[in-house]
Amino acid sequence: MLLCNELGEIVITLRAKFVEVLNEGEILFEQKHSLALQMLWQTAVNNMKRATNIHQNVKTAEKLSGLNGFATLSTGTRLYRIVIPLLYVQLVLFLEKSKGSQLCVCACCVVVCCLCQPMSAQGLFHRADSMLSVNYLKGNIDTAYIMRPKTKWTLKARLNVSGATIKTEGMVDGQHFNAKMQANRKGTISLGVSYLGFSLSAALNPAKLMGKYHDYELNFNSYGRRFGFDIIYQDAKNFMGWHDHEGRERITLPDGLQVKTLNLNAFYVLNSRRFSYPAVFSQSYIQRRSAGSFLLAVSGQGQKAKFDGERAMELKVTNVGLGAGYGYNFVPKQGWLLHLSALPTFIVYSKTSMTFDDIRVPLSYHFPEVIITGRGAALYQWRNKFIGMSMVFNFTNIGHKENLAIHNIKWRIRTFFGLRL
Repeated sequence: MLLCNELGEIVITLRAKFVEVLNEGEILFEQKHSLALQMLWQTAVNNMKRATNIHQNVKTAEKLSGLNGFATLSTGTRLYRIVIPLLYVQLVLFLEKSKGSQLCVCACCVVVCCLCQPMSAQGLFHRADSMLSVNYLKGNIDTAYIMRPKTKWTLKARLNVSGATIKTEGMVDGQHFNAKMQANRKGTISLGVSYLGFSLSAALNPAKLMGKYHDYELNFNSYGRRFGFDIIYQDAKNFMGWHDHEGRERITLPDGLQVKTLNLNAFYVLNSRRFSYPAVFSQSYIQRRSAGSFLLAVSGQGQKAKFDGERAMELKVTNVGLGAGYGYNFVPKQGWLLHLSALPTFIVYSKTSMTFDDIRVPLSYHFPEVIITGRGAALYQWRNKFIGMSMVFNFTNIGHKENLAIHNIKWRIRTFFGLRL
């Protein structure tokens, strides 16, 4: 009973203090522009209001000395409803005023509330939502150029088309030859949902369901504000093409070429405060004004091709490249966004060999050997909707045409429509 009486006195004191803190916070936030802190502040205000509503629903603060209704609450609930919201508010105020480690204070604020809040399904959801919201909105960005969407949910429908081509040319016994092989194009339809930057999607390949497409392809990409990557793995068994040899008629290459390819391109954005890759490719940011950035990149490729014909052939390729490039987001007018970027990387490690029957022919390095990744996109946004098209292009050049040169091309085109909710 003594504890309850003491808590009753604390409530009266804190309610008066809450009014002072609330007024101070409203004045403070009218002068600031931090979206993350505004959301954090609003959560703190809501918590304190819920705490005072408990007392209003039980009895008025002036009659809490009996604590008939308030005493029915558990001690942990009472402490949370009274002490933690005030601590939350004070921490937010300190966070906004301080020029030190803002992220550290913000983390302490969230952790304290998570530890002290009563455990419930609804409470867990609100805690997770608050933490994700803070993480979603944080970041050192120039909001005059890029910003986060004001909504939490994004729904997207996408149509993807991809293809692969291998070209070879060289000299045999003083005679020039070249060949071109293409895999069947792959088309998929996908639906995706994103919540505060976390995405989940499912894709469907109609041709594969009808038994007309037997290859396997996996695309995994991430476009962050500073760092991102594209990983593409393809296992194709349906390459078809032709072969030209000087002094001979063109021949059609029969089925039987099997190619497994892994392409990797990772990049780092130097001007991440004003230039946004995700505004173009994941729509998790909005590019408000035109901006560009230099990019650092690393690329890799692994490939194994095998042909079982009259003369067995096997090709093994491993390449790693380092380089830099440039990307630019052009905003011609409100709602429109055009993107173009190129990331050339020079191969610094290469191991390539071909085997005809049981004869192994190693290929020597010839400068410059490159892996080039290009990206382009066009996007239009209005109200809570957006529509657009994007393209990713990978080109690898190794060897020399006086001996043997191999050109690998892998591309993907994506059209999409989305809603922000």
